[in-house]
Amino acid sequence: MISASHSAAPFPILSRFDRYLCRTIKLSKMKKITFIIAAALFVAIWSLTAQDLSRSQVPSVILNNFTKAFPKASDVEWEMKGNLYNVEFETGLHTDHEVWYDAQGNMTKHKEEITRSSIPDAVISSVKQNFKGYRISDPKRITSGSAVTYAMELKSLTKEWKISVDSAGKILSQQPD
Repeated sequence: MISASHSAAPFPILSRFDRYLCRTIKLSKMKKITFIIAAALFVAIWSLTAQDLSRSQVPSVILNNFTKAFPKASDVEWEMKGNLYNVEFETGLHTDHEVWYDAQGNMTKHKEEITRSSIPDAVISSVKQNFKGYRISDPKRITSGSAVTYAMELKSLTKEWKISVDSAGKILSQQPD
């Protein structure tokens, strides 16, 4: 006959394992719940900051300036980001652009994919000097007012960087990717 003192934990190792398993399952559920809440908050905030617009919702002064500047634009998608009108589109074969306009129709920023051969020599020299052994990938030209910068990814066998460089070759930012 088993006494009451032995019936509470006849197999102490199994009891510890059961407790561990229960704690793990509870933590796992908490992680899932936390992830779901974080994802929902991200989606809610993102939907508030970028609102898709139909062409008819874009002011005519902006549409006219856009059409004059980019007559061959295709796959055009408009959004409202803060107080700026943002348009993403393509020109030619897989040449992506992103442009921001203010409410008066002034272009405030233009980001475009470019080829490596379109990068100024000063930028190429700076990259070669500061990142020996890296290759340039996904270059973009970003124009804000009269300032032009170049953003790109740099890749080696073991590391990747995202950098921003001005037209003179000065590295403005670099972060591991």
